[in-house]
Amino acid sequence: MDRKPSLSPSKISTYLACAAKYKWSYADLRGRWYIRSKSYFSFGTSLHRVLERFHDSGDMGVQTIDEAAAALDESWIEAGYGSAQEMQEALGEGKRIVATYIQHEVIRAKNAKTIFVEKLFRLDMGEFDLIGRIDRVDEYENGTLEIVDYKTRRAGVTDEEVRDDIAMSCYQLLLREAFPGRKIRAVIHAIQTNSRGTAELTDREAKEFKEELRTLGIEILNRDYEHMAPIYRDLCPACDFLPLCRSHEDWSEPEETMDHDP
Repeated sequence: MDRKPSLSPSKISTYLACAAKYKWSYADLRGRWYIRSKSYFSFGTSLHRVLERFHDSGDMGVQTIDEAAAALDESWIEAGYGSAQEMQEALGEGKRIVATYIQHEVIRAKNAKTIFVEKLFRLDMGEFDLIGRIDRVDEYENGTLEIVDYKTRRAGVTDEEVRDDIAMSCYQLLLREAFPGRKIRAVIHAIQTNSRGTAELTDREAKEFKEELRTLGIEILNRDYEHMAPIYRDLCPACDFLPLCRSHEDWSEPEETMDHDP
């Protein structure tokens, strides 16, 4: 029996940004040969690994700022940086961010306990499964569960941005399914500045979002990507897949962009 297809917040967000980018990322294997390493992905993944270890109660090796700095050295991903100097500057910035983060988290931890780190959740949506890996889930004394999503390059975040973030709404659906009846809220933590934005779906909003997501998911999975003509968008100049889209017979883009390949 074939396994049911799955969609993640990342896949859904990619499709909403550009259907052609979704095609080359997930539906057409030719796209894999065009993907280049990005320093911001390497930076974010490196920091995520350290924060996961810091919040993992079973990992006793990252409990202080010095231990976190050593862990960042161990888990550091070098791919995507333009030079050794750029990489070293990023590593130094990462250590400063982690140090500030730990100082604040030692205080915050008095009010909540972390119950999950990097936990994968799954929700049956009918024709597909919604899956999502949540950075962290905290539980407060009153029973509230708080989803925490780290952002390593954002300078700040507002409650409205969290409310409009499709991934955070997906995570709330997933946790509502896993813990029915519990109060669920979502937080984006911009760790560079230690700023946080918070939002919470009402029961009605969660129901409406789930129906809209089911409709969108069916559209994503059933679209005819083979015969789809790519459309130029503002994100195209920096996209790894631009050469593939340019090879399509119906492709067109502003002339001034033609001489500025990413």
